[in-house]
Amino acid sequence: MTPSLEAIGTLAEYRPQHVLMAIEGAVAILTLNRPERKNPLTFQSYAELVAIFRAARTDAAIKAFAVTGAGGNFSSGGDVHEIIAPLLAMSAADLLRFTEMTGDLVKAMRSCPQPIIAAVDGVCAGAGAIVAMAADLRIGTPQAKVAFLFNRVGLAGCDMGACAILPRVIGQGRASELLFTGRSMTGEEAERWGFFNRLVSAETLLAEARSWAARLCEGPTFATGLTKRMLQMEWAMGVDEAIEAEAIAQALCMKTQDFARAYEAFAAKQKPAFQGN
Repeated sequence: MTPSLEAIGTLAEYRPQHVLMAIEGAVAILTLNRPERKNPLTFQSYAELVAIFRAARTDAAIKAFAVTGAGGNFSSGGDVHEIIAPLLAMSAADLLRFTEMTGDLVKAMRSCPQPIIAAVDGVCAGAGAIVAMAADLRIGTPQAKVAFLFNRVGLAGCDMGACAILPRVIGQGRASELLFTGRSMTGEEAERWGFFNRLVSAETLLAEARSWAARLCEGPTFATGLTKRMLQMEWAMGVDEAIEAEAIAQALCMKTQDFARAYEAFAAKQKPAFQGN
């Protein structure tokens, strides 16, 4: 049995069994790896992803994440046989525990300070589309097909925070269309609507995600993490409260060594070498 993250303490030493994790410098690359089934999520992979993103909150060695799928697809969502079928036999209490567990993945992704980049090719559907949505940045390919298909299986579109997050990414009307119909959004459409930050070829997708992650790791990572936190917190704030919260956050960043390094590098006409403190 793989030791728990609590027993190990760092992501570099953790060996998940249901997702692939590779540590490249300060970047953790997570790969959904069941290509023969288009990388569906299972109870076990949900649990491992939640554990990884929760542990990241206290792992200073990891500065960014990239999440992708194996075999030309991102994820087809919840596994039909291992998740969907068992749900039909569950009690209401067990179903609520399941839906809360799936929501925990989005909470863990949004609360970890490291930026998360989703590298999306091929099928990106259901819970897979939610994982991409919950990332901070999304790179897609022209072959990507993103579908929040809950409506097509008789469920509401309000799954794992979709009704809260998706309108903030692509707008209320466009989110309503996707969540009401469950139709697929093409790669070009997803970029045009702002779901994808950019499109690249399938051959360069992971390299582009690695490059983005590496550039973020070279920046003032404490400040980047605080920016992510404020982006999350300010959804529930009015403008006055947001301005006050940002004043506190910015004053805190002004006490960091990275802020001093930036000034000293500017004065010396050099590029700052940030260290995340």
